[in-house]
Amino acid sequence: MPKNKGKGGKNIKRGKKEAEDDKREIIFKEDGQEYALVLRMCGNGRCEAKCIDGVTRMCHIRGKLHKKVWISAGDIILVGLRMDMDNDTKADVIHKYTLDEARFLKGCGEIPRDVRLSEGIAGGFDDDSDHEGGGVANDYFEFGDDEIDRL
Repeated sequence: MPKNKGKGGKNIKRGKKEAEDDKREIIFKEDGQEYALVLRMCGNGRCEAKCIDGVTRMCHIRGKLHKKVWISAGDIILVGLRMDMDNDTKADVIHKYTLDEARFLKGCGEIPRDVRLSEGIAGGFDDDSDHEGGGVANDYFEFGDDEIDRL
């Protein structure tokens, strides 16, 4: 049998990285677009995201980003709103911002100050500021003073 001499296959494709620039141009929102925070991944190229306007939408990851840009809970994304439908509960993911880009958008005032930018944990919006540490235990469990003494 002849040997395969081509440069194909999944390992070659996996090794190719697109030229990832440290300083890429930041995409700002336009008409019909909104910034959103990913709450959870639903599978099948979909995610649930809370937009800056306060509406939670089911977002579809478009083909250009699918399996090339990994989106996880807690990421800031740019979504395109679907104008042709009566309900505004669906959107399409257009772009994923890196943590540095999200900080820049927050500094410019594009993203409100109450959005928590975190690495890996879906922080959400800072609605109540009575938590002190901001850790996982403080966000999801509330302990009274007598319960802490018992621990």
